[in-house]
Amino acid sequence: MSHYRRSYVPGGVFFLTLVTYRSIPLFSEVENISRLRKAIAKMRQEKPFDITAAVVLPDHLHLIWTLPANDSDYSQRVSRFKVLFTRSLRGKSAFSVEISASRRKHRESDVWQRRFWEHTIRDEDDLNKHLDYIHYNPVKHGLVSCPHLWIYCSFDKWVKAGRYQVDWGCHCGANLPQVPDFRDLEDKVGE
Repeated sequence: MSHYRRSYVPGGVFFLTLVTYRSIPLFSEVENISRLRKAIAKMRQEKPFDITAAVVLPDHLHLIWTLPANDSDYSQRVSRFKVLFTRSLRGKSAFSVEISASRRKHRESDVWQRRFWEHTIRDEDDLNKHLDYIHYNPVKHGLVSCPHLWIYCSFDKWVKAGRYQVDWGCHCGANLPQVPDFRDLEDKVGE
């Protein structure tokens, strides 16, 4: 049996990766991204934290969360978030994939992979590397040619904060459009 060791740092900053079951492109549907935002908003009401950065791709998401000073329990938040999102899909004829006996035994659905990946951000340099990773990820996966073209991420938030120029990582060579406000997951998560 595998033993998973997680780092729990009160008030820590954590990079998280959550993947859909069998990498089903669940977030290719805009309605599911809306459900995702609602699930995060509800979970944040129950157990507050800050979304430092985020990107939603068709079959996975990367998040950087900053927890309150005396709180280190990101695992409970991830678990609750997964449950809330999965419940929002009930009756929507989610998928027609076969669920293994092990998943049925553990009452797991066909929405998320069983575990998630986490990394504790150690310092400012580590944070900057993970911010770059998150914001370049849609380009890496061939979904867009430039970070500013992917609307389901926090890139706009960080452009406004002065961390990036709007043409950071840009390959399109076109005149850059105005970056719309709806690209910021943290501000829109409560809709």
